[in-house]
Amino acid sequence: MRREIGCNRIDHEVSRRSFVAGSAAGAAAVGGLLTPAQAEAVKSGQKRILQVFLQGGVSQFESWDPKPGTKYGGPFRSIPTSVPGTHISELLPHTAQRMHLLSIVRSVDLKTNDHRIGRLRLEKGRTTGEFPYVGAVASKYLAPPNPPLPGYLHITTRGLEDNTNAFLGAQHAQLKLLGVNAPENLARPAGINEEAAQRRNEFRRLANERFAGRGGQPAFTEAFDSSFEMARRLMKRKSLFEQEPSAKDVERYGSHPFGVRCILARELLNNGATCVKVTHHGYDTHAENFNFHLEQLDEFDKTFCMLLDDLHDSGMLESTLVLVYSEFGRTPKLNQRYGRDHWGASFSVALGGCGIVPGAVVGSTNADGTEVAKREVRGGHLFHTYFRALGLDTSANHDITGRPVPIGDPAAAPIEELLA
Repeated sequence: MRREIGCNRIDHEVSRRSFVAGSAAGAAAVGGLLTPAQAEAVKSGQKRILQVFLQGGVSQFESWDPKPGTKYGGPFRSIPTSVPGTHISELLPHTAQRMHLLSIVRSVDLKTNDHRIGRLRLEKGRTTGEFPYVGAVASKYLAPPNPPLPGYLHITTRGLEDNTNAFLGAQHAQLKLLGVNAPENLARPAGINEEAAQRRNEFRRLANERFAGRGGQPAFTEAFDSSFEMARRLMKRKSLFEQEPSAKDVERYGSHPFGVRCILARELLNNGATCVKVTHHGYDTHAENFNFHLEQLDEFDKTFCMLLDDLHDSGMLESTLVLVYSEFGRTPKLNQRYGRDHWGASFSVALGGCGIVPGAVVGSTNADGTEVAKREVRGGHLFHTYFRALGLDTSANHDITGRPVPIGDPAAAPIEELLA
C-alpha cells in the first residue's frame, strides 16, 4: 500500500554539554573503532542538524501522543518506553526503546491547517515574511570555513522549490537530492583534465569580478559563483553517491527508499555536511488513516532508529541536533473515509541530540487530544530552541548588511526546559 502522493493530488488543489569528554563514544573514537570519516567528524567538533521530515502530517495519535480508549484515540495501544512514565504509540516499538535519547513536545499549535503555511512556520520560525529555513541558518552559522559539502542538503523524491535561503547568500540555499542519485553532470567533460578545469574556473571568476566592477548586480554573480562552488565540492565527493550500501547496512536500515536515503544521510553527515534533511513521504492520510500509519511508521521506526544508533555509537549525536517533525498533525475526529484530516492546533514533534535534555516531555493535550492543555508551543519557540541548543544566540541579528534582522522571532523564546 505505497503512499507517495501528496494532498493536492488526491484531496484538494553551541551545546552546553561538553563534547563527548570522558564518554564511551569518545573513547571509541580514540581507540580507532570508528570509520575514518566518523572519527574525523567527531574530532572536528562541528555541530550539525539531521532533519527527518514526515511529509503530509503524521498523526500525533498514532505516534508521539497516543490516546487509547478515548473518543478519538483509534485502535492502537500506547506502550512504555525507555523513559519511565513516558508512553508512545505501539507503532513505534524501536523508537520506544530509545526514548532516553529523545524528547517530545506534545503541545505544538501552529494556528494553521495548510501544508505550505505549516511547513514555513516550522522551518522559518516566523508567521510572515521572507526568512531563511532552519537548514540555511545552519549552513550560514554552523558550517566550517571551506566546507567539504554544501551546507544544506535535502534528500527527497520531490518537493516545492521554496526560497529556503531568503536574504542569506545563495550558497546557503537547499540543494535537493532526488533520492540517492547523484546530482546530474558531476563528471568533468571528456577531454578536460584537472589543470584545464582550474583554468576555466579562474577565467570564470575573473569575468565575474569584471562584471561586478562595472556595476553588475552582486546577488547575480554571487548566485553564479555559489552554483559553481557547490558543483566543485560535490564533484570531489562524487564517490559518496556511487558506492553501494553494504549488505549489512541494507539489512539494518531496510532496502526501501527511505532506508537507503537514511544510509546516504549518515554518510553525508560523516563527511562534513552541516544540515541534512531526509523526507519520508506519505502521511497525508485523508483516507484509511490507520492502515497507512501502520505501513508508514513501520518503515520509519526501525530505519530512523538505526540512524540514531549510528550517530550515538560514533559519538556524533553529542554534536548533532536531531529533529522529527511534520507540517502539522491529524484531526482527532475521523472523516467518512476513516481518515484524519489536517490539524495544526495540537500536535507533536520529537527532537534530541546536541544541547537537548534527553527523555523530556514538554506540554500536553487534553484527554481527547482536541486542544493544547499545557505549555503551548509555536514555530518560533522551536526555532529558538534548535539554535540555542547548538550554541547560536538567536536574539542577535543576522550577519547581513542593511537593516538589522533578528535571527529568531523577537516575539518568541526558546523552550528553556529542553536546553541542556
